[in-house]
Amino acid sequence: MNPNEHQLQYPFADTQPGPGRAFEVAEGVKWIRMPLPFALDHINLWLLRDEIDGRQGWTIVDCGISRDEVKTLWEQVFERELGGLPVLRVIVTHMHPDHVGLAHWLCQRWNAPLWMTMTDFMVASLWSSRTDGGGPGGQSAVDHFARHGLVDPAAQAQIRERANYYPNLVPAMPGHYARIMHGDQLRIGGRPWRVIVGYGHAPEHASFHSPDLGVLISGDMVLPRISTNVSVFDYEPDANPLPLYLRSLERYADLPGDTLVLPSHGRPFKGLHERIAQQQAHHRDRLQDVLDACRAQPQSTSDIVPVLFKRKLDLHQLTFAMGEALAHLHALYFEGRLTRRLGDDGIMRFAAA
Repeated sequence: MNPNEHQLQYPFADTQPGPGRAFEVAEGVKWIRMPLPFALDHINLWLLRDEIDGRQGWTIVDCGISRDEVKTLWEQVFERELGGLPVLRVIVTHMHPDHVGLAHWLCQRWNAPLWMTMTDFMVASLWSSRTDGGGPGGQSAVDHFARHGLVDPAAQAQIRERANYYPNLVPAMPGHYARIMHGDQLRIGGRPWRVIVGYGHAPEHASFHSPDLGVLISGDMVLPRISTNVSVFDYEPDANPLPLYLRSLERYADLPGDTLVLPSHGRPFKGLHERIAQQQAHHRDRLQDVLDACRAQPQSTSDIVPVLFKRKLDLHQLTFAMGEALAHLHALYFEGRLTRRLGDDGIMRFAAA
């Protein structure tokens, strides 16, 4: 456990649901874990007891990636944890593959509607149908990362081969959906759940707060152990997502301090405001590190990666680290604290203004 984690409280200690099982964390709220084939090896999903138009059943929040083994685990959950009741709807926090990958299958399996923000539904629908890239893969991603200093031919070849990264994990999306927006009040199990939309990590990420239960389903916006990834990728090469993310965290300011946070990765915890303060301090420190490096000499994004990430990274982690390093550079650039110049070698470098 890192020092920041010691400032948080974990009401269930090391308890976690086993494969194909669920663990109740609040009245009518069950926790499920599904595997991921990455260094971040799991995602937390949620079952909410519900009633819609007089029908008793369950709402699913987030889906897991599209893999046969994940479908098998879902079938075990259906058999063991639903009490013979159906799934009435599927809610997705955002369009990343581990959250939306099996939305199409789940909605078909139960003839249930998908609820999602418009931007993330549209992006997921587009990317799941493309074979020329989308997310951190394909030739467009190679060109983007090369412009920012990732020129290793072997790494470029692997990124190029990942053109199907997104559709492999999200092979299809439902043809229709129900739109959710910031400030909406969803009725789930007879209780209001407020939608809190955030930016920077995904185009239009939705979290859900139940004041009656004292629970926040935070998605990826607030995580207990790791920092939320905030990246600049090829599809929006001049994006400035870090200020968007930090401002979005302010939308949780009015939640009670003892709120039980249900994150997408890691363990449920209490200490929401402490964790947000940690994230704000973390990015403030990292921005200073980046600024100091650029004051010493002009830096490419690739040069900044080891400034921000001290551990060894695999290629999957490296693409996100590149995206995050560029997000910090862009935050300083658009604030006027850095300048940038495209060199004769085709690489963009940033220097102190």
